[in-house]
Amino acid sequence: MELDLGKITEAILTSYRTAGGMNNLDESNLPSKRAVASICEDLLQIVFPGFHDQEPIHSSHLSRVTTHRLFSIADRLLEELRKTLRSHAPKELQLNPEELLLEFLRSIPNVREVLGSDVKAAFEGDPAASGTQEIIVAYPFIETLATQRLANIFYLQGVPIIPRMMTEWAHSRSGIDIHPGAQIGSHFFIDHGTGVVIGETAVIGSHVKLYQGVSLIARSLSGGQALRGKKRHPTLEDGVTIYAGATIMGGDTVVGAGSTVAASVFLTHSVPPRSLVFYEERQLQMLNKDQRGKSWDDWVI
Repeated sequence: MELDLGKITEAILTSYRTAGGMNNLDESNLPSKRAVASICEDLLQIVFPGFHDQEPIHSSHLSRVTTHRLFSIADRLLEELRKTLRSHAPKELQLNPEELLLEFLRSIPNVREVLGSDVKAAFEGDPAASGTQEIIVAYPFIETLATQRLANIFYLQGVPIIPRMMTEWAHSRSGIDIHPGAQIGSHFFIDHGTGVVIGETAVIGSHVKLYQGVSLIARSLSGGQALRGKKRHPTLEDGVTIYAGATIMGGDTVVGAGSTVAASVFLTHSVPPRSLVFYEERQLQMLNKDQRGKSWDDWVI
């Protein structure tokens, strides 16, 4: 079979001319997906030294290894920051990539401190965990959350594209989709994790636990870009637990502190602190956890 690659090439070139919006030609180069993925991998080595390495790291070599890694990350990340700032509007062009980079790198110790609380929450909340080492190397949520907490620094700085590239890299690996803009408190644990979705303007307090398939989503996106910057996703106050498959919807929806939302609940309105929200005979029910009736014993939540 003879291949006429010339005609195929011309057809592809024609599609470039007719299908606009999918070409990035004669413009500033965008950040590289491969480069950002590689940087994320190396950032995990910085955040969890010895856990993402094929060879052990002796404590006597830790300073040298960390210095080498930090310089390597800084060089590559600075180039990607320059690309993304050059490719955007004048507002972003006013940002200084060197200053953004330094602020980001200086934040790593603080991110590690909060991640330590997340690992602790996972260990204390999961009887299947044999120890914190297993959580760091085997639990998908901790890698995803580490990447999101780092990406959130760039998001708050106003850096375009790169924060989302970072969290989508983590999403592709774990099936957990956390927008870089989400505000997440300490001691956060996602058990199992697959299918969890946390939107851009979601606010999550401390000591919150989610199970697989939980969605914190917007009520409607029909407004499109007019909704940009508005609170679209729910708020979970401290000590909330959301069981598998539940959906919490809307920027005005607040789940009060200490509440529990049962599996598969579809919640579109706020509930007060210490609520138990569940379905009974296809009707959504809400109890006060501190006023336990006979039906409470039927629940093992």
